[in-house]
Amino acid sequence: MRKVTATGVLLAALIVATPAGAQRDVDEPTAVVNFLVLKQDNGKPVRSAAVIMHPVNPSGKQGRGGLELKTDQEGKSSTEGIPYGKLRVQVLAQGFQTYGEDFEVNQAKMEITIKLKRPQGQYSIYEDHAKESSPKQNAPPADK
Repeated sequence: MRKVTATGVLLAALIVATPAGAQRDVDEPTAVVNFLVLKQDNGKPVRSAAVIMHPVNPSGKQGRGGLELKTDQEGKSSTEGIPYGKLRVQVLAQGFQTYGEDFEVNQAKMEITIKLKRPQGQYSIYEDHAKESSPKQNAPPADK
């Protein structure tokens, strides 16, 4: 029931987002898109990740509307009725870097695997970096 409702919302949003209010052809092909979200470091599934999709117009601008799915315990999520064309995908999960990429939907069934990275340390001007930047400080004296 949740997938059906989510698919309906995406289809309605994509129809509204059509440039210049043009009508979509009823016979326009659509795809089933399956997502698999994994941890990059060990390949284990990421559950409860938000997979957010937005249509992208031919000029590369993100269209209005969109759809959000959640991954299951196996890191999987799926939706159907996605029109062919560019699709912007963002994945958000607690404890991971935000992922974003555009995909070309061009076949009836697509499998998209996304590997999330852990956050990287950030450089701060407020930390003492003297020890890191001067290794000669603790080096033994040179032989004469």
